[in-house]
Amino acid sequence: MRVGGLVLAAGEGSRFGGTKQLAPLEGRPLIEHALASIAGLSPRIVVLGHAAGEIRATADLQGAEPVVCENWREGQSASLRCGVAALGDVDAAVVVLGDQPRITSAAVAAVAAAAGEAGAARAAYGGRPGHPVLLGRAMLDRVAELRGDVGFRDLLGGLAVLEVEVGELADPTDIDTQEELARL
Repeated sequence: MRVGGLVLAAGEGSRFGGTKQLAPLEGRPLIEHALASIAGLSPRIVVLGHAAGEIRATADLQGAEPVVCENWREGQSASLRCGVAALGDVDAAVVVLGDQPRITSAAVAAVAAAAGEAGAARAAYGGRPGHPVLLGRAMLDRVAELRGDVGFRDLLGGLAVLEVEVGELADPTDIDTQEELARL
């Protein structure tokens, strides 16, 4: 089974007050932490938008193929459409967000392992759903239906989604502000 990895990192980070993908955490840009989490998947795609040129010039994309989403201002659904199109013919894809630096490769592997069992799976942290999220081929084929800043939540609604407990493997903290980054 071929499982690809997709990092969504196209947003402007307006609440952050700058290009948060390049904000330093432990000596390297935030986006590099997210990219490290999908290192075991192939292919690997990182969707960029705002400041794409600066990110490509500054960050080590760790072999992931950068895809620039020209419509990034439309929200997460535009990034998903661009990323899924770039993944090509995979059986499933694990989606992580570029602003969740504590998602680990172990958590990604645990969710990816569910690819043979479910059409969709997502990480859970103490029973609370989060990222990474696995989308099987049937879900990937429906990504073109998405609009706005809702991501794949609308696709998963009402479906039986396998929850994979990864609370011992990762921290789902999402970095939206400089204060949140400083607390890590």
